[in-house]
Amino acid sequence: MRHIVEAIVSDDVSPDELGSLPVPESYRGAVVLAAESDMFAGMATREKNPAKALHIQQVPTPEVGPDEVLVAVMASSINYNTVWTALFEPMPTFGFLQRYAKTAPGAAQHDRPFHVVGSDLSGVVLRTGDAVRTAKPGDRVVAHCLNVDLTAPDGHADSMLDPEQRIWGFETNYGGLGELALVKANQLMPKPQHLTWEEAACSGLVHSTAYRQLVSRNGADMKQGDVVLIWGAAGGLGSYATQLVLNGGGIPVCVVSSPRKAELVRSMGAELVIDRSEAGFRFWSDEHTQNPKEWKRFGAQVRDLTGGADPDIVFEHPGRETFGASVYVARRGGTIVTCASTSGYEHVYDNRHLWMRLKSIVGTHFANYREAWEANRLISLGMVHPTLSTVYELADVGKAVGEVHANRHDGKVGVLCLAPAADLGVDDDETRARHLTQINRFRVRGGEKAL
Repeated sequence: MRHIVEAIVSDDVSPDELGSLPVPESYRGAVVLAAESDMFAGMATREKNPAKALHIQQVPTPEVGPDEVLVAVMASSINYNTVWTALFEPMPTFGFLQRYAKTAPGAAQHDRPFHVVGSDLSGVVLRTGDAVRTAKPGDRVVAHCLNVDLTAPDGHADSMLDPEQRIWGFETNYGGLGELALVKANQLMPKPQHLTWEEAACSGLVHSTAYRQLVSRNGADMKQGDVVLIWGAAGGLGSYATQLVLNGGGIPVCVVSSPRKAELVRSMGAELVIDRSEAGFRFWSDEHTQNPKEWKRFGAQVRDLTGGADPDIVFEHPGRETFGASVYVARRGGTIVTCASTSGYEHVYDNRHLWMRLKSIVGTHFANYREAWEANRLISLGMVHPTLSTVYELADVGKAVGEVHANRHDGKVGVLCLAPAADLGVDDDETRARHLTQINRFRVRGGEKAL
């Protein structure tokens, strides 16, 4: 791999020369193993350690299909689907790979006893398939995680509705947490030129997801003046949701879990903040019983902050822990837009608060290509900024995933793959200088976690 890295960081190698460099027969990737799928059997989720399931090992370089691209991955990031994969919850991902392998002859290579995980990347195109016209060797790119062929009519109005839609690096193999990655050509987008490799790699999944949830007509279709309750506002999804609400003229009510995270969202411009640790909300009396009195206490605090208004939109992603409260606090006729369910996917709520007050629950999942493209454009324009906090080496990906699993992180956690060091890859110093404070807002530098 050394000759590929040296060519990428050099200014003297042309795209044609880069495209002619030999690609190794194998590369390092972060994998889970089919043989270990039962390693956490009988354990509660909170007791599982994802680092035990993740391994860095050599894997064979995949063949590039007609509509595919092989990318040299400079950096990637941690998303919650990698946490699920490493916990083998709600099921091992090898069933996804087996089903995908049956869809087309070229997909058979995805059914392996290993699964290279990861659904974000920034990097450089090395090889393109015969049918690819939109990318060429040497292109600096980021990738969104929608894998779809659009061979069925269902997806042509919204590709997320296609029956063969999958999330790359979760439901397909050869994801972004490795030195190489295999993607569809229609996953690629231009790398924002003012960002480093690790900054560019951290936004794709969460920002596109938040964009669809809030801005798109396929989600909540937010308008100016909307009060938007954002759970986990300093986390991966929430930190982008907060920026989108502020940019769109909405009024974010940011829920966080510590004073430090409260200061982070205030630094983004949010004024209405609820620190759950300070307020001590307990929406569940025990594992099986919710506490509606706590819903009411929470709703009263929201109204105190907003001057009496209930949220027009609830940006819901924790799931089981918060969903009952989310349905309760949304305004009459309001919308609860939901994805992820990181605290549990079996939601319990009082339906009277939904049907008698004419509220709507909207499920959203990632984003279609257009939505992902628009989200990436906002990053490139400097209107939304990456919320990268810490950066790990690929060899330490288990530690990185463990931080996200334990909710000990802010914003996004990045991973260097082929990039020899942090802070490389910037091509537009002028734009970067204008936005440097915002780019570094979440960044932890120094100490054992950050590079």
